[in-house]
Amino acid sequence: MNNYSVLMSVYYKEKAKYLYESINSIVNQTVPADDFVLVCDGPLGDDLNKVIEDFQSRYDYFNVIRLEKNGGLGNALNIGIKQCKNELVARMDSDDISRPDRCEKQLRVFESKPEISIVSGIIEEFTISPDTPDNRRVPPETQEEITDFAKKRNPFNHPAVMYKKSAVEMAGGYKDFYLLEDYYLWIRMLLAGCKGYNIQEPILWMRAGSDLYKRRSGLKYAVSQKALFKFMKDNKFISSKQYLINIVVRGISSLVPNFLREFLFKKMVRN
Repeated sequence: MNNYSVLMSVYYKEKAKYLYESINSIVNQTVPADDFVLVCDGPLGDDLNKVIEDFQSRYDYFNVIRLEKNGGLGNALNIGIKQCKNELVARMDSDDISRPDRCEKQLRVFESKPEISIVSGIIEEFTISPDTPDNRRVPPETQEEITDFAKKRNPFNHPAVMYKKSAVEMAGGYKDFYLLEDYYLWIRMLLAGCKGYNIQEPILWMRAGSDLYKRRSGLKYAVSQKALFKFMKDNKFISSKQYLINIVVRGISSLVPNFLREFLFKKMVRN
């Protein structure tokens, strides 16, 4: 259970400094990975390539996959997960920072709870420095709480997830779903009988700021959310009443001005 892969995707808009800090936080885990799969989602600039080449020169388990053109996160992760050599896969975003014992804590859960397929935990959002987090997102802990929570909101913090590769593939892997690829995957895994657990401790620092909330806006995002909730209703994961409540509440959140959406997330959604 100490063997695990890391799966990361990066594209040209990422900052080289952020990528370096992110990879560095993973290779220096208290229980290090023996397999790191980095998918370059389209051509990258010189600064990003220099960071990647530096880690390649130092770690022989660094597997870099370069795609000719940008195809989106879901596509990149589907390609990458096929290259992961271990059953356990730790997801990592190219601008976040894992706490040093993040993966060790997740591995302990898989060891003590072999029925679990997905493990995430609390993330702390920061704008300037991880030493001064602005907010934290606290996901539900147990399977029952996760299932109930998933009817309204994403039950796992995707940047801090570790999962069983076989369970993800059994559910069909990542599929194209505008900004909701992970939420869609979790619902399909839960519908298929997969069990999850969320560590009730901070395990990752996530870069936030206004751009994070701006991405969760607009008519296209509202339509994507409506489609996901319809999928949940059609598969009897939620009731018709819950479906209507979801599309009204989440629709309003998507269409209000960004400053108001940021306020709502920080004061009402985040803990």
